[in-house]
Amino acid sequence: MQFPDYRPRRMRQSEPFRRMIRETRLCTDNLIMPLFAVTGKNVREPVESMPGQYHMSVDHVAKTAKEAKNLAIPAIILFGVPDQKDPLATQAYAKDGIVQQAIRSVKDECPDIGVITDVCLCQYTDHGHCGMVEKGVIDNDGSLDLLARTALSHAEAGADMVAPSDMMDGRVGFIREILDENDFTHMPIMSYAAKYCSAYYGPFREAAHSAPQFGDRRTYQMDPANALEAVREASLDVSEGADVIMVKPALPYLDIISRIREEIDLPVAAYNVSGEYAMIRAAEKMGWLDGTAAALETLTAIKRAGADMILTYFAMEAARTLQSDPSG
Repeated sequence: MQFPDYRPRRMRQSEPFRRMIRETRLCTDNLIMPLFAVTGKNVREPVESMPGQYHMSVDHVAKTAKEAKNLAIPAIILFGVPDQKDPLATQAYAKDGIVQQAIRSVKDECPDIGVITDVCLCQYTDHGHCGMVEKGVIDNDGSLDLLARTALSHAEAGADMVAPSDMMDGRVGFIREILDENDFTHMPIMSYAAKYCSAYYGPFREAAHSAPQFGDRRTYQMDPANALEAVREASLDVSEGADVIMVKPALPYLDIISRIREEIDLPVAAYNVSGEYAMIRAAEKMGWLDGTAAALETLTAIKRAGADMILTYFAMEAARTLQSDPSG
């Protein structure tokens, strides 16, 4: 048999050659670490469905943020789990709300780490939906003011970036306007622009206590079958003032990440969500795969698809591994 002159295996024969021609390099600069803040002091309770993740009081959130900074992780994203919920999600925009407390605590302990905040209402409403409910229907326009007030309260507490995840139409524009009116023109918005109605959110909803009490989120989160709609959603958010566009989930939607990377001339983020994390952890526990290797392969795939930033519960583990083997 006559082989061709070019043999791809020639450049795979040694680690130095493999490193020299590696096309995608994952690094700590790509990572954003999610953290769950709860009330109290010295609280660090495991999230059962997400081994290695915790509900933490703000003192532990601050310590963990400092540890992340020491591992060269540039930013965290905060999710709050309040003690009280009500129809108007008042704890979402309260000055002493759990996220607002966590922001201040992190900035006191570790002022140099980037603090991003999730802007949504589902953790704070007694019905668990991401917007206000009027006669059993999610009230899009009635929710916008509360979302904007939440974003402003995060900015006032010291956040570096706000990230609306509710999927209400027009919320990026409302948030941009209220931030600008209150002298936060410098504050960037990371929009959950293409957020799909996904089965992969289950463990997060346990962690954030945010499962809807009736119905589902199909009327505002995207249909998993749609791709063109993701580009339309992203384009709308860009026109309203978004600075970063996010795709969520990441792994089942690598094609969407790639498509938005080609269509949108802004930084692209992707959320390696709780279900993706939990599957690897479960398989690792059963001895079916190498959890760390699978995590790094997953994160590399997300970056290869076009993500500049990756929100991931693997952030600490990946950072430690990357520090010991910076070749990626």
